[in-house]
Amino acid sequence: MAMAPNSSSKGSGDISLLAMAAIVLAGVLAYSNTFNVPFLFDDLSSVPNNPTIQRLWPIWTPLCPPNHGEPVSGRPLVNLSLAINHAISGNEVWSYHAGNLAIHLVAALLLFGVVRRTFALPSMRERFGRAGTPLALAIALVWVVHPLQTESVTYIVQRAESLVGLFYLLTLYCLIRGVTSSRPSYWYAGCVVACLLGMASKEVMASAPLIVFLYDRAFVAGSMAEAWRRRRWLYVAMGSTWLLLGGLVLSTGNRACTAGIGTGINSWEYLCTQFVAIVHYLRLSLWPQPLVFDYGHRIIHEPRLIVPCAAVVAMLAAATAVALWRSPKAGFLGACFFAVLGPTSSVIPVATQTMAEHRMYLPLAAILAGITVGIYLTARRFGHNIARSPLVSRAVGVCMLAGVCVAFAVLTYCRNVDYRSDLAIWTDTANKVPWSWRPHNNLGLALAARGRVDEAIAQYEEALRQSPDMAEAHINLGVSLAGLQRIDDAIAHHREALRTQPYNAAAHNNLGTLLGSQNRLQEAATELETAMKLVPNDPAVRSNLAGILVRQGRSEDAIPLYECAIRLDANSLDAHANFGIALANRGRMKDAIAQTERALRLAQQRNNAAFAEELQSRLRLYRAQADLAR
Repeated sequence: MAMAPNSSSKGSGDISLLAMAAIVLAGVLAYSNTFNVPFLFDDLSSVPNNPTIQRLWPIWTPLCPPNHGEPVSGRPLVNLSLAINHAISGNEVWSYHAGNLAIHLVAALLLFGVVRRTFALPSMRERFGRAGTPLALAIALVWVVHPLQTESVTYIVQRAESLVGLFYLLTLYCLIRGVTSSRPSYWYAGCVVACLLGMASKEVMASAPLIVFLYDRAFVAGSMAEAWRRRRWLYVAMGSTWLLLGGLVLSTGNRACTAGIGTGINSWEYLCTQFVAIVHYLRLSLWPQPLVFDYGHRIIHEPRLIVPCAAVVAMLAAATAVALWRSPKAGFLGACFFAVLGPTSSVIPVATQTMAEHRMYLPLAAILAGITVGIYLTARRFGHNIARSPLVSRAVGVCMLAGVCVAFAVLTYCRNVDYRSDLAIWTDTANKVPWSWRPHNNLGLALAARGRVDEAIAQYEEALRQSPDMAEAHINLGVSLAGLQRIDDAIAHHREALRTQPYNAAAHNNLGTLLGSQNRLQEAATELETAMKLVPNDPAVRSNLAGILVRQGRSEDAIPLYECAIRLDANSLDAHANFGIALANRGRMKDAIAQTERALRLAQQRNNAAFAEELQSRLRLYRAQADLAR
């Protein structure tokens, strides 16, 4: 008899291990086709074009991410995780996807642990008994394969969402372990550390101290006063992590005016749009089709859409408030849903995307938990009228769970296929949200990169039909038109871009280059000087301005610009080649030969045979001139 508890504990442990193995296996199978997904959209600025992840040491380099509105801005831990991947595989994508999947799987295991241990608490044990582990498995299993999670897992840079989700769940897990441990201080310390790491990952962690306190009140202490009395120092320590979050938010300056006040979006209009967004998220939680990679910055004004959605959200919020008062355990799930969505789906505008599926990464767990527990309690109450045998009831439940998981896993696997290339994902997105300018603009870029210029131009024109003042689309259209030698049209579009964004360095740089191609050298120099003031550390701008100065006969003024450009980018083929010309014009043949030889090596490395032949001709000329000078 003395061995019974140990045997029971061992059996429970074996079941938990099998459940965890099932969660991991399901997640790996669902995302097994993501390891070759290329860098997409914001991945480019956050990984290959992010200088702060190029090295791991000194450690403060990756902990100080770029601060120009990139997804890693103000999120040092996300940036550090990308730096670790860069140290492993450079710009090869496989390790980044392995990292994303690992984060998602660990988060799923933590969700399983949080739910299982919640059902094992004294306040829940009597009602749920031995059903705790199967229910936790069902929730975590559906969550890990749900198609709504694909953007947070398959899209590399959205690991910010899954990473903060991991630390959010870890914070809760450490609290639960602490309240059930004979030595709680270690777990409480882990709770604070996890909360701090979450604050360094993404702003949605802001609600974690409040949610942990509500959890304590609902499932452990029984009242807010008692939770505060028992663990006030824990909550004071967790609250202090807001200082880190506040500092990081302030350091980004409203994420380069892409979030918060000053984005150009009215808070009331944004809130009205969020009513529609939240209802849309709820629908996708139950029926995850169609999934959209980028919803753009559409603001919804139609009362016929806003009013019914606002009514639904208001009823859910009211039900949550009442439940927190009368039935705190049920109210806790609603509080989790609204609290995690709060920073991005309330009155604080996020200009880059007014809707985004990755925001549902953690709130989805609350929805699935509510649905799963609701089905279980309903089946336990009425199931005996349908199935007389408990064995039959369990078999029906297992079949239902298996069917949902298989269906969702297949949908997830198929959705990941859409991410196979920038062309595929933007084609899919443009078809699903034709009213948004950005998918058309980015589809145009993908087409242009493949030499399909006419199709690219059509997409840029469609983008401008949707949003005529989008400078980025004007610039891209101008570049494509320039490639077709329609220089006047290209200049007109760049001037239009500068009308809407007068401080756009790319537009000034491109316009200067176009004017230079028409021998309008003084106008070109003016535009390029403006661009250089806006982006003084851009080697291409300095090199372009130096080229114009050489053509104006000002080679002496061009030389320091080329020297600076090469310091900024030692592998700039154009800078080395054109620097050689400027040096030759000044009679510095030895230096001209050295720069041209460097340019020749770069051209050969890049298999640019035509330019290499031209450089060899220049070298022969320079060497002949050097021999004559001797």
